[in-house]
Amino acid sequence: MKDPDPDAELLARIGKNEPQAVNEMVSRKLPRLLALAGRLLGDAEEARDVAQESFLKIWKHAANWRSGQARFDTWLYRVVLNLCYDRMRQRKEQPLDHDAALFDVIDGSPAPDEPLHAEAQSAQMAAALASLPDRQREAIVLQYYQELSNIEAAALMDISVEALESLLSRARRNLRNHLAESERAASGNVVPRRGKS
Repeated sequence: MKDPDPDAELLARIGKNEPQAVNEMVSRKLPRLLALAGRLLGDAEEARDVAQESFLKIWKHAANWRSGQARFDTWLYRVVLNLCYDRMRQRKEQPLDHDAALFDVIDGSPAPDEPLHAEAQSAQMAAALASLPDRQREAIVLQYYQELSNIEAAALMDISVEALESLLSRARRNLRNHLAESERAASGNVVPRRGKS
């Protein structure tokens, strides 16, 4: 027997246009939506836009929500992922110079204090995540940042658990390679990247 959806009652209240229910939904879901979109897009402003669009979809569909077909969180994550992918596709139409952006973000000099060092590490990880193919980035974000189980993340991505594990393995390897390359660049031992000239 399935556990009841913890958001079903709140969705019903939103469907009845209860202002307090709307406020509860925003406070309950906004931090995770911003974290998911922010990690996938690497841009806080775009993440806020995606969260806003997601909440508009919630308000639009709340009155017609049918419990039992899917958990609300699963549907909501899928909405956020789709909106993020739409934005990433639009970006691909406008090429970005990832190498230049990477060197702007990563500062090779020693950090004067711990908060700055942590910020630099965070920027390195953000650049490394941004370098991953979309599906690998999605798998990493869902598992490590959204803390979904393999089964939950695989279901959300509409793939098998084995396929998810393969994506995670390739993503971790690509992250390690990217971070090692960034470290070499920061230390002055820049090795030319192979690729398009």
